Amino acid sequence: MLEFTDIMNRVKMILQQEKGKKVYDKEIAEALGFKATYYAVIKKRHKIPYEAIALFANRKNLSLNWIFFNKAL
Repeated sequence: MLEFTDIMNRVKMILQQEKGKKVYDKEIAEALGFKATYYAVIKKRHKIPYEAIALFANRKNLSLNWIFFNKAL
């Protein structure tokens, strides 16, 4: 399984492709349904928000295997 930073970089990459611009932590937090302050805490602790990422992946029609394990279907 990938580390926190790798997983969040995948989320960030998807958001950057959609927006066509640089994405900041605040925008990642919003996409996952968090306040920026809470996202800062989990980022500092390297706590992977599995449920929020699963919901994000479902909304964006993404593979959890790709997000969490770097494996395509």
